[in-house]
Amino acid sequence: MLRLSAGNVNDGTMATALIGAVAPIGHLLADRAYDALALRTWLAERGTLAVIPSTRSRKVPIPHDRDLYRQRNRIERMFCRLKDYRRVATRYDKLLANFMGFVKLAAIAIRLR
Repeated sequence: MLRLSAGNVNDGTMATALIGAVAPIGHLLADRAYDALALRTWLAERGTLAVIPSTRSRKVPIPHDRDLYRQRNRIERMFCRLKDYRRVATRYDKLLANFMGFVKLAAIAIRLR
């Protein structure tokens, strides 16, 4: 699932909506931006293990599975490949439907390579 938010919105605010829209998952791999106690609590209630490193400002770091966290690079590489398409990276399209359509088209092209 892919949703578009305003440019000035924190990614963490969209996390519960995106995760809630899919079937229950066993693990959530995310970066430090998603290290919020509310999100961790919500994930625990759903039975999902949060594999999120603690922010540096957290006084007592919450441990995470480092080996499992290394798998997150696959997600990052996917977004980098998607941003190889200039039209996606710079958001030339004004309308959401046009932009999302091209994102899906680019994803299909990447998958077919």
